[in-house]
Amino acid sequence: MKLVSVARSRQRAGLPLITVDKVNKAFGSAHILKDVSTCFHEGQVTVILGPSGSGKSTLLRMLNRLETHDSGRIVVDGIEVCDKLKELDALRSEVGMVFQQFNLFPHLTVLQNVCLAPMRVRKTSRAEAQAGAMDLLDRVGLRDHAHKYPFALSGGQQQRVAIARALAMTPRVMLFDEPTSALDPEMVKEVLDVMKKLAASGMTMIVVTHEMDFAREVGDRILFLDKGSVAQDATPQQFFGSQQSDRIRAFLGQVAR
Repeated sequence: MKLVSVARSRQRAGLPLITVDKVNKAFGSAHILKDVSTCFHEGQVTVILGPSGSGKSTLLRMLNRLETHDSGRIVVDGIEVCDKLKELDALRSEVGMVFQQFNLFPHLTVLQNVCLAPMRVRKTSRAEAQAGAMDLLDRVGLRDHAHKYPFALSGGQQQRVAIARALAMTPRVMLFDEPTSALDPEMVKEVLDVMKKLAASGMTMIVVTHEMDFAREVGDRILFLDKGSVAQDATPQQFFGSQQSDRIRAFLGQVAR
């Protein structure tokens, strides 16, 4: 059953939360992104698909300046994505990110991992940060693991902690860079279930993934990148249904194997 994202005021007004305008990126002689222009609306779940090397993760990482763009313009909620420290701090507080690897601090407990950023960046009191962290851990089904260290958790549990940690900064948008690719198959579902709940709550999400069932069920929109360009921007029904592109049909045939 299709999960319906909750439209918010910005989406109702038709204004994009994120605008990408004619963005280019090269690594040496490899032109990774070529004049990419697109936008993302609040409350929308966008799934970015494409073959390896198409620029999916590079585009995602540019949205919070983990990767720089060579030319073009990116604006997130009115904040120009650039190297100015003030704008960068504002940007990072708006955008949460979950990576392939969990990147938890091994010397901190689960609770301490989730509390750290609100206390240091937002200057939240320890008591308030811990209360908020416990609520988030409850939300991802890990309240009983709050005082464990990451090594004591499964990969799926660690990724759920990483999601809670990103949510602790109350971001406007969540970026997911192939969040299940490092997990054993039996752990994938528990992470995807948390992401589905986030989508149903109205969280703005941009997800790079190879999980086609997730894209079909949860996505409001599919953005297909190929050779550094946007090859198709469609609804899941259009993308997985009456697909007219031979290139995309071949891609879907490969990932379905």
